[in-house]
Amino acid sequence: MHSATNMPRSDTENVIPFVDSLVLSTNKRADHLLQLLVEIQQQYSYVPGKAILRLANQLGLPASEIRGVIAFYSFLYPVPQGDYQIHFSDNIIDRMSGSEALIQNLRKRLGVSLAEPRADGRVTVSTTSCIGMADHAPAALVNGYPLTKLDPQRIDRIAELVDNSVPVTEWPSNLFHVSSNVHRCDLLLSDSFESGSALSQLFETGAQKLLEELTISGLRGRGGAGFQTAQKWKMCRDTDASERYVICNADEGEPGSFKDRFLLETNADALIEGITLCGLITGAQKGLIYLRSEYRYLKQHLEESLTRRRTEGLLGKSILAHDGADFDIEIHLGAGAYICGEESALIESLEGKRGIPRNRPPYPISEGYLGKPSVVNNVATFFVASWIATRGGDWFATRGTTESIGTKLFSISGDCQHPGIYEFPFGLTIRELLDACGATETRAVQVTGPAGNLVLEDSFDRRLCYEDLPAGGSFMIFNKSRSLLDVVQYFSDFFAHESCGFCTPCRVGTSLIRDLVNKAHHGNATRQDYEQLDIIAEVMNSSSRCGLGHTASRPIMQAMQQAPDLFTHQGEKR
Repeated sequence: MHSATNMPRSDTENVIPFVDSLVLSTNKRADHLLQLLVEIQQQYSYVPGKAILRLANQLGLPASEIRGVIAFYSFLYPVPQGDYQIHFSDNIIDRMSGSEALIQNLRKRLGVSLAEPRADGRVTVSTTSCIGMADHAPAALVNGYPLTKLDPQRIDRIAELVDNSVPVTEWPSNLFHVSSNVHRCDLLLSDSFESGSALSQLFETGAQKLLEELTISGLRGRGGAGFQTAQKWKMCRDTDASERYVICNADEGEPGSFKDRFLLETNADALIEGITLCGLITGAQKGLIYLRSEYRYLKQHLEESLTRRRTEGLLGKSILAHDGADFDIEIHLGAGAYICGEESALIESLEGKRGIPRNRPPYPISEGYLGKPSVVNNVATFFVASWIATRGGDWFATRGTTESIGTKLFSISGDCQHPGIYEFPFGLTIRELLDACGATETRAVQVTGPAGNLVLEDSFDRRLCYEDLPAGGSFMIFNKSRSLLDVVQYFSDFFAHESCGFCTPCRVGTSLIRDLVNKAHHGNATRQDYEQLDIIAEVMNSSSRCGLGHTASRPIMQAMQQAPDLFTHQGEKR
């Protein structure tokens, strides 16, 4: 288990000096508000009212604005949560693994209602959408640290530890074990990355040559949109600006995805080197890693990697003794908001605000963090860029298809013998992937999470590539014992819960879809309901502010198209 911060305290006697010291460390920068709130939350288990008023005074912000930020993020609280804050992962994969019964067992053992602090104020048991541990399901977090492979015996042990007031730092390490679960390696995972190799290549061949290698490699952003990486970096470099930023999106909130978590845990050097590479090529001097709250336990590990690389001359001033090659990286924590995976919402969150998506254009490449040109790529993209810089574009282009060059990391979970990380060349079929992970009697797969594509067994010969079926990395498997209506209901609940609520089409539309799916699940939906669904989906797709609203209707629409029998009933309701 990684070393922990101090156990949260509910005593707020020293809250004013504590807040003052935090504010001073940020030079009273209002754009650091979210980071200050996260620090206060970790210290006290909530954000005390006195802290809000002090922040308002010190940062020159309205207290109402600060309260609005707290209300927006699911891991910030206005009331004490206790010494033990337990969040069960509520991903569909966790539910399939028996998490709901385990939650009930723990609540009964501890005498606590869901999401409400116990009467003595010592413990809270809640759920959260997904903690990036689908290959270790059922899983949970306690004070930010992952509890994996939960079962009734482990639940009993956790209850005993809480009842006996054992600090989380003294809990048995086996409760926190997170294995890599790598089951197939190819170009990227078959060898160890040599720290500094990509940067040495940059200084040897020059930035333009390295951009050419990235172009040859055909590397697309691994976050799902698939934008050409070399083109994005070049566009940022060519902007008429004296200040630029590089942002690593480590807000891996898509249910069923955990490839970025794996890379953060095991390949921090290649990731950090990729961010640094981008900074030196684009002329940026600052990089930011936006680390989702559910991965907070990895922050110390990443900080240690950053510190070591500064000592080795691979980060900071005069990188590898080259004058003017100045670039450094800092880590910002999220606070629980799926929408912050969207790049403009992420930038708003980095600036200390609610993660509300921006209108686009302008795009981050021209007007991003603090209004400056910013490259935003996810963890896997920077990781792959380091390897391409070291081995060359032609090396990467030996795998894949014409439009989908190279290999891809897949997070595979659900009904299979071997959930975990798989590296495959683009272009394999769904059937080949199912065979590799030991899946049998498969009824359907969900590719790229709820916002992706539901594929039924008659389409398992489709290929995972941009020419056919784009794959963001999450791959959830459902066998023939599963109810597809249960799956669709989970996804509709997820979107309704995670909508930021800013735009009416998404806020209202996700709730309407959720209600309709619930009616269908209980056999009460009418033909008119389904006709209304087409209208709702069209309005959301054309009018929503961001991708969440554009894709929220996709799970039920795809299910209706591919399995219409799920939604037909006898008699008048037809």
